[in-house]
Amino acid sequence: VQLQASGGGLVQAGGSLRLFCAASGKIFDIVSSAWYRSAPGNKRELVATITNTGIRNYAPSVKGRFTISRDSAKNTVDLQMNSLKPEDTAAYYCNIRTYPSLTARRTGTPDDYWGQGTLVTVSS
Repeated sequence: VQLQASGGGLVQAGGSLRLFCAASGKIFDIVSSAWYRSAPGNKRELVATITNTGIRNYAPSVKGRFTISRDSAKNTVDLQMNSLKPEDTAAYYCNIRTYPSLTARRTGTPDDYWGQGTLVTVSS
């Protein structure tokens, strides 16, 4: 399973960006998809998640500004980021939890896969 993330860039505070992530390879049902971020000197933190039933959760710091969405047919997960703040500056990583084989699906043992990270820089 491979994840390709894109869409990062430089934006002024108050602006918007949309991040894209596409998964490819042997995928047997995506259990959940998520975006994480890691700022210099900080641990990787969860930004937003969406389950295979469409339930969304957000970190308090981004709630109301970011929206996670997915296309289960295309195995993609996007993150729309509005009203960006300098503290949103970070490398953003997409994540999917999926079954890499029918055996894993039968036994209920999914694995986590990560994209390569895309950098978002918000200037003040």
